[in-house]
Amino acid sequence: MDQLVERCAGLDVHQASVTACVRFPKEGGGREQVIETFRTTTAGLITPRDWLASFQVTLVGMESTGVYWKAPFYMREDDFECWLLNAQHLHNVPGRKTDVADAAWICQLVEHGLVRPSFVPPKPIRQPT
Repeated sequence: MDQLVERCAGLDVHQASVTACVRFPKEGGGREQVIETFRTTTAGLITPRDWLASFQVTLVGMESTGVYWKAPFYMREDDFECWLLNAQHLHNVPGRKTDVADAAWICQLVEHGLVRPSFVPPKPIRQPT
């Protein structure tokens, strides 16, 4: 399968935590994968931004379940290209039951261009008047 995105991340967002998976080129060839879990407090949402930047991530895909995606999405959209992904399009493979496995799966789908983003209105439209 062709790799389309060199440095990407997949986020599995929940009410109390965000599990992030980053994939990037490994020295000597191949791919490296790093997974980390963060809290959804204000400080916990700022930390992943710096963590993702340290890997030079260019594209972040996150699962859209409920309204919990909004804060992580809005806090990253200025620094990274962010894709909001429909949960129904991601859960076609049975047996993935953990947040870590979900984050890795989301990252792999984004990396290979196998998902497309949902529409999120731009900031000027979201801002109340």
